Amino acid sequence: MKILQVIPYFVPAWGYGGPIPVCYELSKKLVENGHSVTVCTTDALDNNNRINVRKERIDGIDVLRFRNISNHLAWYHNLFIPIEFTDFIKNNLKSYDIVHLHDYRTPLNVILHRYATKYGIPYILQPHGTTHIILKKHGLKKLFDKKFGYKIIKKAGAILALNETEAKNLERMGAQKNKIKIVPNGIDVRKFNDLPPKGIFRKKYSIRENEKLILYVGRIHKSKGIDILIESFANLLLNLPDSTLVLLGPDDGYMEEMKNIVNKLKIGKNVIFTGFVNSKIKMAAYADADVFVTPNFTGFPITFLEGMFFGLPIITTDKGDKLDWIHNKVGFVAEYDKNQLKDSMFEILNDEELKRRFGEEGKRLVREKFGWDKVVLDVEKIYLSVIE
Repeated sequence: MKILQVIPYFVPAWGYGGPIPVCYELSKKLVENGHSVTVCTTDALDNNNRINVRKERIDGIDVLRFRNISNHLAWYHNLFIPIEFTDFIKNNLKSYDIVHLHDYRTPLNVILHRYATKYGIPYILQPHGTTHIILKKHGLKKLFDKKFGYKIIKKAGAILALNETEAKNLERMGAQKNKIKIVPNGIDVRKFNDLPPKGIFRKKYSIRENEKLILYVGRIHKSKGIDILIESFANLLLNLPDSTLVLLGPDDGYMEEMKNIVNKLKIGKNVIFTGFVNSKIKMAAYADADVFVTPNFTGFPITFLEGMFFGLPIITTDKGDKLDWIHNKVGFVAEYDKNQLKDSMFEILNDEELKRRFGEEGKRLVREKFGWDKVVLDVEKIYLSVIE
């Protein structure tokens, strides 16, 4: 098949979050399986920089980047308006067998929907948890849905949902139930063949070997529930004073506020904000951690799979989307309450056998259910069913 992937941001713009590794790993595996894959994206990199390379090949994937009208709008407002993208789609879309749209409320999807409908080219939509309307810009998001979004959903040959929560939300937005396919995110277990030895991360950040290390990995953003994690950790220190909370990831407008909470609670010597780190340091953090905690999420965080690969128990809460394979299997789903979250962390950290059991089950699930080799076969079947 000749496949076109459309995504507003792509490698190496890792700061834009989860859809990038999903699109990249999926595209790479599709190329390995003999397909021709082109990624159409923008020049977005981070808050200050653009990617200047317009055309390149990454691991067999043909990557075409179109310049955004404004890098500021891209980073701070998630508004990607790529120059010349429309002309490319108008002139080249007919040469592809199928299009895979990533993200949901983007001008790229509006343009693609228009010409795919006009030319009769099938497309599938993978929102990556972005259909939810949370926190801000409610009015603008609802306006997009009414004017463009519902049409994009209605015309999609298939829609990939990450879990039952997203599937039900898509149904409420008008998607036909038989078009919704639940496809989990995957992980390339091969990239973990050369795991870092234990101790590197602890040495770098002066964390003693006997300290309990609680790890959060992701953007420092209001939606993640980091405030309740910090408050829960402050309570945990009363029971386990030799503990460190590591908040690993780039600032997304919320770090200063989180540091103020840490200072107010007087736990600064036990909390580390790393900021953005490279993949080697992130892997070293997983290797040295005792438990992985994300209080709130939408979709299907790849960080859960990464933590599980390293044998870390997973703790989250009932505020986010539901993943039915977590609670009492690879970790706990606590109530969204600082005391309940603290109790979940304490129970695991205070019980080595429970910690080991959750960790072993997590490693088994990653290898048997969530490897990209399996996930890509499911996606290929969906592509073929839509084309036919």
